[in-house]
Parts: sequence; C-alpha cells; structure tokens
Amino acid sequence: MSDLEVLRALLDADRWIDRVTSQRDHLPEAAELHEVEDQLRTLASRSRALEADRKPTRDRFNEAADKASTLRHRRDDVEVRLANATGSPRDLVAMQGELEHLNKALSEAEDREVELLLELEPLDEVAQEITAQAQPLVQRRHALQSSLSELRDSLQEEINHLQSSREAAAATVPEGLRRRYEQALKRSGVSGAALLDGGRCDGCRVSLSPLDQDRWRAAPDEFLPCPHCGRLLLPC
Repeated sequence: MSDLEVLRALLDADRWIDRVTSQRDHLPEAAELHEVEDQLRTLASRSRALEADRKPTRDRFNEAADKASTLRHRRDDVEVRLANATGSPRDLVAMQGELEHLNKALSEAEDREVELLLELEPLDEVAQEITAQAQPLVQRRHALQSSLSELRDSLQEEINHLQSSREAAAATVPEGLRRRYEQALKRSGVSGAALLDGGRCDGCRVSLSPLDQDRWRAAPDEFLPCPHCGRLLLPC
C-alpha cells in the first residue's frame, strides 16, 4: 500500500472512533434521563416542602387522636363499672357524673380530631398527587438506566474493536510519517490528517490561500500540514 493509502486508512479509523465515541457520549437516552432526574428532584423538593408544612398539623392530629383514644378507654371503663356497680347511690351519682364529663371531653376531642383531619386532607391529596407523578418517572428512569447501560456497553465494545483496527492501521504507516501524524493528532484532536476538498481543509473547515494550495500541489507526496490546524493534508 502507498503512503497515501495507509494514511487514509488511519484517518478513516480515527474518524470512526470519534464518531462512535461521540455517539456513546451523547445518546438521546442520556438527555432524557437527565430531564427525568430533574423532574424527580423537583418533585422531591416539593415533597419535602409539603412535609414541612404538613408535620405540625400531623403532630397535632396524632395528639388529638391519642387524647380521644385515652378518653374513650376511660369512658368504656366507667360504663362497665357503672353497669356492674353495687355501691351506694352516692357512688353511683359520682360515677354517672364522671361518665358525663368523659363523654363531653371525648366529644370535644373527637371534634378536634375531625377538624385537624380536614386540615390534613388537602395536604394529603397534594402528597398523593406528587406520588402519582413520581411513580411513572421512577419507572422511566429505571428503564433508561438499563437501556443506557446496554447501549454504552455495546458502543464501547465497538470502540474497542475500532481501536484494535486503528492500531493495525497505524502499524502500516512508515515510522517518520506516523510520528508526524500522531503529533498533528495531539494538536488538533480527532485525527492527524484531513482531506483537502475544493481548496478547504475538511478538518478545520478553513480554506487555504491560493499560495498554500500551490505549495501543496507542488509536493503531493510530502503531505504538507494545514496552516490552520496542522493536520496532514491528503487529496480527496
């Protein structure tokens, strides 16, 4: 193979590696995953703010519910004792008075419990709405993460194969020419050579001056560098 052919093979290998690497690093699924995670973070923030608003009312509701439960047990106990009482009329009147007091206190506690429950209801509805919005997003995130893992593994396998082919192509380039190519690659990235197409370097997309084009035509086998990006210029 001629020097031009081996350089073209090395150029093609590097450009393919760049294309597949760019594809791996810019998968549309990754952009969607970023959007999904942003939405989940927003919902999590709303949930934390809601919980901060809901906690004081929830604590008061639990306190009222505990008080009502305690009064209910005391009332039931008094009712049992009153039903089985064999004491004096005075004792019966005292127990009846205690029962009336407990019923009144229990009624007030239950009213407070219902009042706080009504305060919690709209907050609980918002919490349920947040959960309903989050569930499909969590499922989508899991699906995207699995898909991305598979795609990236597949593309990385392809990159590894291309790297092996690239090494084989580089081995066929004469040492001096390969050194020039690799130096140009370090400076410009992607590849160390480019095609001169219509007087323009297809690496940096800049047109050569007429003088530089004449110099390149006068020495086609020297693979002169692009004066703008440094890549070795090859004919199309």
